[in-house]
Amino acid sequence: MHKHIEWDTPGGESVDSHYAKDPQHRVEPHPGMILTAQYKGATARIKVEAYVDGVSIGKVAALIDDMGERHDSHAGLDVGDMVRLPDDKRAFQSPRQDD
Repeated sequence: MHKHIEWDTPGGESVDSHYAKDPQHRVEPHPGMILTAQYKGATARIKVEAYVDGVSIGKVAALIDDMGERHDSHAGLDVGDMVRLPDDKRAFQSPRQDD
């Protein structure tokens, strides 16, 4: 069973927007890949188990706050949760915030 997640809009870190300009380098996710998404201000890393119709399915492998600290959970999302990540929500990792 997948946990329903409302991913943050990736904005300037959007993988889709980046590869729209250069589609020849776009790679379809495959099992074992680690993807990134933003969730309520944190970075979530997802280890892909399957890819179906523009959606990656996998487990949360890491949750990282904007200072680079790793956490076991964040706003109801836990490391190990099975989630679905649509291509349009994939993101490059945001730059770390300094004090």
